[in-house]
Order: sequence, then structure tokens, then C-alpha cells
Amino acid sequence: MKTRIVLGFIVLTLGLISPGIAGGKADLQKYFSDAALKVKATADPAEKRAILDESFRTMTKALDVVGEVTPISAEERIGLGHYKAALLEKQDELLGRNGYERVTDGQLNAFSDFVVQDMEQADPYINISLVAALLIVILLILVF
Repeated sequence: MKTRIVLGFIVLTLGLISPGIAGGKADLQKYFSDAALKVKATADPAEKRAILDESFRTMTKALDVVGEVTPISAEERIGLGHYKAALLEKQDELLGRNGYERVTDGQLNAFSDFVVQDMEQADPYINISLVAALLIVILLILVF
């Protein structure tokens, strides 16, 4: 199993780090866009909430792993921290924790769209290098 993961990691790394890649941030945004599509395709509010919560948890874990095992610059570490803080804030809002009012069941579709738009708008302020972003995407694909 480890051999398969390592081989997959190498193949993905070589395939993704090509001159034609516009950037890894789009892949991170696509992750939440895909989650929003799953939310909209689900009728049960509890399932919608679970999909969003799991996407926040998975991305947060991936950010933690990249921050711990990848040699990144201080600026990138700050960018990852800002991105993680934004995710945790959205998760708190979803679940109604830390002073946030819980997103109502009827607003879950709109909230999923809001998360995607907010991550896109935060893009200029959150600096994550292409390598760190690609590692996050690879972790999301292989491990989580």
C-alpha cells in the first residue's frame, strides 16, 4: 500500500508540476466548488451540513500536514495560517460555534456558494506557493 501511495505521489508530482499549470490555488478552489455541487445535489440538510463539515476538516488536515512536513518559507507558512483560519471561521459559522449563529438548513446551498466565492476573493491576500498548493491537492487525493 505504501509503495502505491509513494508511486502515485511521484506520478502526480511529475504530472502536476508542469509549465502549463496556472497554479495550485485553482485546485483548492475547485475542491470547495465540488463540495458545493455535492451539497446542492443532496436533499437532506443533515447530509449537506456533513459534506461541508467534512470538506473543512479534510482541507484543514491537509494544511496541517503540509505545514508540518514541507519545508516552506515563513511567508508561505503565514499564507497557510490565514487560509486555515478562514476555513475554521467558515466551519464555526456552519456549526454555530465560537459566537457565530449556525447556518440554517435552508441556507446551506447559499452558504456553500459563499464559501467558494469567499475563497476566490481571499486569493490575493493568501499567499500559498504552487508547490505547497499542489502538495495539499495531492494529500487530498491520496490520503484523505
